[in-house]
Amino acid sequence: MYTVKIANINEFNEQKVKIIIHDGTPIAVFKVENEFFAIDNRCPHRGASLGDGPIQDEIITCIWHSWKFSLKTGQAIENPNCFIKTFPIIIDGDIIKLVYDSKR
Repeated sequence: MYTVKIANINEFNEQKVKIIIHDGTPIAVFKVENEFFAIDNRCPHRGASLGDGPIQDEIITCIWHSWKFSLKTGQAIENPNCFIKTFPIIIDGDIIKLVYDSKR
């Protein structure tokens, strides 16, 4: 387990999402109000980019087939047995980092 630098916190003044690829994993980092969330950017249904979907409260909706997921837990709203991978976020001064565990 280690941390990965994502961005300066000020980069999220103009945008709400940043998508990166780390260790072959596409990751979407979101700012919702004053909180940051990081998830695997692939919808488990058909692989659509979740970072392109609309956010309401702390729920992201897949743009392809409207699957909804909690940004906090990764759990699908309509199917409690379906999850997307989430990554803890750390704010270190002005730097946003995520905790990456290749074994999760």
